[in-house]
Amino acid sequence: MRYYSVVNLQSMKALTFGMTLVRHGETQYNKEGLLQGQAIDSPLSDIGLQQAEAAGRYLKDVKFSNVFVSDMLRAKQTAEAIMKHNNSCSGLQMACDPLLKEKSFGIAEGQRVREVKEMAKAAGQSFPIFTPPNGETQEQKLLKMVTERVKEFLEKMLQQIGAEHWRDRGEDGISEASPVEGKADDGVRGVPVHALVVSHGAYMCVAVRFLVEELHCSLPPGSDKAHLFSLSPNTGLCRFILNMRKEDDRFKLSGIRCVFAHRGDHVKQ
Repeated sequence: MRYYSVVNLQSMKALTFGMTLVRHGETQYNKEGLLQGQAIDSPLSDIGLQQAEAAGRYLKDVKFSNVFVSDMLRAKQTAEAIMKHNNSCSGLQMACDPLLKEKSFGIAEGQRVREVKEMAKAAGQSFPIFTPPNGETQEQKLLKMVTERVKEFLEKMLQQIGAEHWRDRGEDGISEASPVEGKADDGVRGVPVHALVVSHGAYMCVAVRFLVEELHCSLPPGSDKAHLFSLSPNTGLCRFILNMRKEDDRFKLSGIRCVFAHRGDHVKQ
């Protein structure tokens, strides 16, 4: 797969766009501490529906130009709630993409975390690195299977947004970092192109790590990588600002920065 490299292009025209990653709302499996993965396509719980509604109200005045969603039910329900409250989404189509699907937990899907820990102990391994049969190993998760899906989705999104919105670029296309004030539109005020991406907890962990470690994403001042690489809460938000350039007929990433990670203000409110 043809991919892009990150370079410094202060003097070339580029397109700046925002990307807000959202984890789906709570399901009954989340509430009971059960693994879901890919085989179990559970709906949102009552609390999860409330969380999704809260996320929609929080983001109601944030402008989106594109919506990309995992093809699993819990992610689609979350995206539907967000789009329902958002005026800029009224004319948008939700693009459901299996590249955003959660990682597989193999035969451990549907089991309690404590049961998986017992499986790990019986196998002489510790739980964080234990791989249930038919699941994705840590190495596969981080370096192969899920990471490859993250890379493929980013490339696909980059080409689509470039094709649709290249005309919307500014004079130089480079977005200067603005103060983060704890508002819903932090980082995307005045940015005409903004993608809403709704996915899953483990998938988002891999995606954020990839953006930081492989694409050298710049981080907010005082960032804690332990927090950055942690599991986002249900309907937690992560936002990034990306810059792209055009070479011949392809669009390539020229810079990326993180605005905030795992924000859950809407749930607290």
